[in-house]
Amino acid sequence: MKSIPVTPVSGMRDFLPLDVAQRDHVIQCIRRVFELYGFLPMETPALERLSTLQGKYGEEGEQLMYKVLKRGAKLERARALEAGADALADMGLRYDLTVPLARLAAAHSGELLPVFKRYQIQPVYRAERPAKGRYREFLQCDVDIVGLESVDAEADVINAGVQILRALGFDKPDDFSIRLNHRGVLMGLLRTARVPKDLTASALVAIDKADKIGVEGVQRELVDRQLPPESVRTLMRFMAECGGEENRDSMLPRVAGLLAQDEAGQDGLADLRLLMELLDHGPAGSAVRLDPFLARGMGYYTGPIYEIQFPDLSSSGGGGGRYDELLGLFAGRRIPACGFSLGLERILLIMNQRHMFPPDLNRSAQVLVAQLERALSPYMHTVAHALRQAGLRADLFPAPGRLRQQFRYAEKRGIRLMVIAGASEAEAQEVSLRDLERGERIRLDRDQAAAQLHRWLNEAA
Repeated sequence: MKSIPVTPVSGMRDFLPLDVAQRDHVIQCIRRVFELYGFLPMETPALERLSTLQGKYGEEGEQLMYKVLKRGAKLERARALEAGADALADMGLRYDLTVPLARLAAAHSGELLPVFKRYQIQPVYRAERPAKGRYREFLQCDVDIVGLESVDAEADVINAGVQILRALGFDKPDDFSIRLNHRGVLMGLLRTARVPKDLTASALVAIDKADKIGVEGVQRELVDRQLPPESVRTLMRFMAECGGEENRDSMLPRVAGLLAQDEAGQDGLADLRLLMELLDHGPAGSAVRLDPFLARGMGYYTGPIYEIQFPDLSSSGGGGGRYDELLGLFAGRRIPACGFSLGLERILLIMNQRHMFPPDLNRSAQVLVAQLERALSPYMHTVAHALRQAGLRADLFPAPGRLRQQFRYAEKRGIRLMVIAGASEAEAQEVSLRDLERGERIRLDRDQAAAQLHRWLNEAA
């Protein structure tokens, strides 16, 4: 008989109970902080029209997008016409949560407040090459503000993201940093380096890879992308002068000097100064690092951009930026917006590596209700129901069996409390309780069992 593969598709994962408990622990923290900041939950479909998704994510995004074939007669007609690959598809799996937000904001503009604060926690899909911390299906945790022009919006979303990391235990000065830049500053540096307009997008793709391929790799890629040699040399000099984890007070005047002849770049730098001043009055202030060559690959960013950097992770742990033009593609008018996305999978990876999860995440049952003989099953089902009504996680042993077998079951599942009843207890409407760790046992009225079990659990907490 031919065997069927039992492992998930490459880049996809199964989650065992402890995995789910850890993910829920982080997600609950994220929800709690987002709601503290006044953000409201929102969800969108996994499938979007291909026209909604295409042209929004830059060169790399177009390559990594999952496209879904047309169905039935539409697919047959497209095949009959020998259409290209794009013509065979009409939908795509959600690539991020920002473009769906833009579509939703346009579709429901009459129902949303002028300043709309939303958060969204849902999976997205990318045809990545699977690697450590990089998957084809993963959860994004986004927070966005729509309708606010000022950098107060950026301060709000960045502070919310940082407060989540602090709450999860990333509370030491060197646990992480927030790299901060402005697309206006970066574009100003490209103009100052005389990068041709038609090669600007290509140069951004190369610069965005700096954390993966290093400065020398960026130089090689800029050459491969046929940027003028003088532009490449100038950009390399700029990166050498403004690279590294420097104090932002020394970095700002250096970048300002490079942008002395570029007015739009100076405007971007003014936005950064104000944003950093605002961040100094919230949880993010001490974590912010100015990085004038942070690019962020998404093609829709227009203003401040930011990224979480963990010292033990080569790639980003999350990030975001301002995208004032994106919503206008759907709404037909300019709508300012900015957002921040937390990289849940990478946060989980680091928390596991650093052993940061609390020890009590195991959601196993607290109590095992034993079954000794079939005639007593109705009584034991009644006992189990009463314990659950009292707020205890009570696992009823699946079928009557030997007590030794049930002790082993409790040990394997990490359950330390048991409820046992034989014929004499059932007749007297009583039960016997056992604390397997401390060796205590007590026989008492069935109605008193829940209170005693709660006491034992509280004593051990």
